[in-house]
Amino acid sequence: MFGIGKNIIEGAFNTTGDLAGSVINAGGNFADQISNFGGKKIKGKVILMRSNVLDFTEFHSSLLDNFTELLGGGVSIQLISATHTSALDSRGKVGKKAFLEKWLTSIPPLFAGESVFQVNFTWEDGFGFPGAFFIQNGHTSEFFLKSLTLEDVPGYGRVHFDCNSWVYPSGRYKKDRIFFANNTYLPSDTPNPLRKYREEELLTLRGDGTGERKEWDRIYDYDIYNDLSEPGDGRPIFGGSQFPYPRRGRTGRPRERKDSNYESRLPVVSGLNIYVPRDENFGHLKLSDFLGFALKSLVSTVQPALVNIVDFSPGEFDKFQDVHNLYEGGLPVPLDVFRNLTKDFTPPMFQELLRTDNDQRFLKFSPPQVVKEDKFAWQTDEEFAREMLAGVNPLIIRRLQEFPPKSKLDPNMYGDQRSKITKEDIKSGLEGLTIDEALNQKRLYILDHHDALMPYLRKINSTKTKAYATRTLLFLKNDGTLKPLVIELSLPHPQGDQFGANSKQYFPAEEGVQKSIWQLAKAYVVVNDAGYHQLISHWLHTHAVQEPFVIATHRQLSVLHPIHKLLVPHYKDTMFINAFARQVLVNSDGLLEQTHFQSKYSMELSSHIYKEWNFLEQGLPTDLIKRGVAVEDVSSPHGLKLLIEDYPFAVDGLEIWSTIKTWVTNYCSLYYKDDNAIQNDVELQSWWKEAREKGHADKKNETWWPKLQSFNELVETCTTIIWISSALHAAVNFGQYPYGGFIPNRPTISRRHMPEVGSAEYKELESKPEKAYLKTINSMLQTLLGVSLIEILSRHASDEVYLGQRASIEWTSDRAALEVFENFGKEVSEVENRIIQRNKDVSLKNRSGPVNVPYTLLLPSSTEGLTGRGIPNSISI
Repeated sequence: MFGIGKNIIEGAFNTTGDLAGSVINAGGNFADQISNFGGKKIKGKVILMRSNVLDFTEFHSSLLDNFTELLGGGVSIQLISATHTSALDSRGKVGKKAFLEKWLTSIPPLFAGESVFQVNFTWEDGFGFPGAFFIQNGHTSEFFLKSLTLEDVPGYGRVHFDCNSWVYPSGRYKKDRIFFANNTYLPSDTPNPLRKYREEELLTLRGDGTGERKEWDRIYDYDIYNDLSEPGDGRPIFGGSQFPYPRRGRTGRPRERKDSNYESRLPVVSGLNIYVPRDENFGHLKLSDFLGFALKSLVSTVQPALVNIVDFSPGEFDKFQDVHNLYEGGLPVPLDVFRNLTKDFTPPMFQELLRTDNDQRFLKFSPPQVVKEDKFAWQTDEEFAREMLAGVNPLIIRRLQEFPPKSKLDPNMYGDQRSKITKEDIKSGLEGLTIDEALNQKRLYILDHHDALMPYLRKINSTKTKAYATRTLLFLKNDGTLKPLVIELSLPHPQGDQFGANSKQYFPAEEGVQKSIWQLAKAYVVVNDAGYHQLISHWLHTHAVQEPFVIATHRQLSVLHPIHKLLVPHYKDTMFINAFARQVLVNSDGLLEQTHFQSKYSMELSSHIYKEWNFLEQGLPTDLIKRGVAVEDVSSPHGLKLLIEDYPFAVDGLEIWSTIKTWVTNYCSLYYKDDNAIQNDVELQSWWKEAREKGHADKKNETWWPKLQSFNELVETCTTIIWISSALHAAVNFGQYPYGGFIPNRPTISRRHMPEVGSAEYKELESKPEKAYLKTINSMLQTLLGVSLIEILSRHASDEVYLGQRASIEWTSDRAALEVFENFGKEVSEVENRIIQRNKDVSLKNRSGPVNVPYTLLLPSSTEGLTGRGIPNSISI
């Protein structure tokens, strides 16, 4: 990951065709073969990574490659002129082939796994500026082409090509692979000799919508979610039906024989081979970094082992200390299970959880931050409320604007769903204010998980889950913290939905059985919040809604387009991790169904909520205003005044949002001088039209979609896309283990309802409250599986690229773009410093809370592993 300040600027073309900066890559990738032809030679360097560096099963390919090389095959490159056309048509003139002659020997690489080669080109007078090149791979296996840098091009100096793409043997392609120099052009500014090449490359990436995709294909296309289950298991198809959904990448796999509407599924053991365009699945040098591999192992290897570990134990937790033992002492592991988990195919991150002590074997997890300093602070009302502002799902709380809370559900279908909370229920907690005064002073808030769940609650409770629709009312205290006033638990009326809800209210208590009942009431709220977080805030509102933009960008925006260069770093690994999620996470009987209360109705419920999705409301300022937690105020920073001033997610998030927006504004202004330039950009307009009408086809008729006819609309759109991929995903993802790794703090399942007075469960609650609590939430197996899952999801890989960084220092030749990006990186660092300072301010009680866990989820930088901080550029886990 590089900052921009290290770039070296040399001559090349800018967006108007004049001489401007061309950035040099810090290395090269192809060895030189000197042609037998006469004439001037220019040298080039190529950096590549051979496939066997990343795939430990490909040694046979290297042997074949070496044999091919000895026969005179190998890799050839032909330069393409951006200034002179061929004698046959308007396409740029194509130079002579230059072969890599030193495939068997290379100079020392810059980075682990890279090979650096030279190639010599025969230069023809009058060739002009080399704006692209063809490459042919004569080997038997693919390689990852990072870059080509030409030295001393007559009249232009250095010319750099930032490639970053897998190149398969030439026989796999219908046309030779083409790469363009690092210049940036709007479609209308593209040099005439490159126009056809630009258009044809986009056609190649779109494909024709037919056939099963192969790993070497580079085709981006759309499909519905018809690959999550097999016909007849009760799960519907999502997208293009009564169950709307964003589109996913098309694989073209064969249809199921039982029902051709369903796409056939791959077995879990083949899960890593699911098709995405190869460049969306780079892979990792260190297998231990490959979090997708860990997810696969969790299903195929670790989950059966966990079942055996639970069978070897009492099977249930009796007290909170039993859960703490997962991090302090560990669970005993049978010898045969221990041996299976220490085999080579188990990821190192799981092997690290195993230890031996005097011939005893244990499974031991890392202590989650929420219980590191205080084992009991998670139980406090203050921490329960604080995590609505600074936890892993700080996106739901909203200001209460009318009392009692109302429902938006159709009364004809669901009857009276209004809250039954009365003024008498809460007046004692308002610190002397009346209800109307508290509303007018904007001090009443609600965590509302009622309307989203009630339509599916009867179905959900027909499974092993026993959940409630919940409303939690809170009061904003003078010290800036929130105090819970009441929790309302609701069930569908037993005589039918049309009769409304049966609701009961629960209140804070400090002692006796009422304290235990209040702890259970909070648990039911958190179960809902955890389930909504994982399926909606995380999966639907980041992963799923973003994939159509990834696909549309590659299909409609050339790599030469400025918006492509702006957005593509924020798409890294997203299609792959989503494809893998369809295999093991959100699929029928997948990990999320097994570990969250929605069970087999998880995706169906997320489809129901997608009906209300609004792209504009994913922008942070719009979201805060919609939830009533902020109001527009031109005199306030970022143009918003927060009504909860100590709202860590919102405070830090607005700084990140504004920094992203400034970067996007400055960058886009380099290429679009007025609204007409945006309206006349054919690629840009095609991109936005397709993202709406194909990618989000079930929402294409919504009137809220930006029209993308003005500069402000372009900036807001791109800022929102980058925000979703980076900061929003970071805020809802990397805190999962720090807060949810201790399951009693964030249970994801409720297995029984609130005990009735006089029942055996009530007596147990009176005599053994911890045991009753633990028998209500996740079982031991569900806990082990869930903690193992979020331990993976909360990790950073070692090759992560964070906000304000780029994987390459030479991503564009445009000097002005590099300068504004360098400023962006500096501003991101300044935001980080300010967040660190806020976390030291003891007057801001919501920053750390009773558990003393500072809010770090929007700190931009991070190291690898479980850090509870860091904003990667993209949704890569």
